Amino acid sequence: MSQPAFPSHIMQGFVETLSMEIGHETLRAVLSKAGLPKEWALASHFLGLDDVRVAQAYATLQSAIRIYYGRGARGILIRIGAKLWQSLLDDSRLGVKAQAALIRGLPKSLRRKPALELLARILGAGNGSGNGDITVHTLDLDLLLVDQASPTALNQTDETPICFVTFGLIRECLYWADGQVYDIEERACRAMGAHQCEFIITIGG
Repeated sequence: MSQPAFPSHIMQGFVETLSMEIGHETLRAVLSKAGLPKEWALASHFLGLDDVRVAQAYATLQSAIRIYYGRGARGILIRIGAKLWQSLLDDSRLGVKAQAALIRGLPKSLRRKPALELLARILGAGNGSGNGDITVHTLDLDLLLVDQASPTALNQTDETPICFVTFGLIRECLYWADGQVYDIEERACRAMGAHQCEFIITIGG
């Protein structure tokens, strides 16, 4: 498995959305309490970093948010993931936009898996091997998204799943696809010692 990487432009969007969600001054307070560089409050700071270093910062910043907010961090990070989805589409390259247009042209019942594969393509853009670390599978009527690299969980240890931003991205991606809200569960997480992070999306009744 390749070393976790994360596209710098998505990190920029994450920081911008985080700053809007909790306020710029609060973000600076989070960084200060965690002993992190104050420059991390500026999305432009990450523009010059390689994708491996960005992945490390992505995991570290989310850890600081979880420590600062405790249980409240889950809702905050899920909302940020949901808000990120549309901006990722808007800022994507022509190939991704073309793929998105094709998906929206399908019957609603056929959009879910291709939409998740589009999300995997976008999130895997920082990895030199393409999006092979993020895959989508069919489980009878349900769907499974597997993230083998999971930059969120990089060097993290927890008793419960922590990939809340990815959770929010999946939820909003599916809502964009067919206008429905699905039950999503992160049933395995690298932070808990699993080999990969797994999100099961319940489609069947």
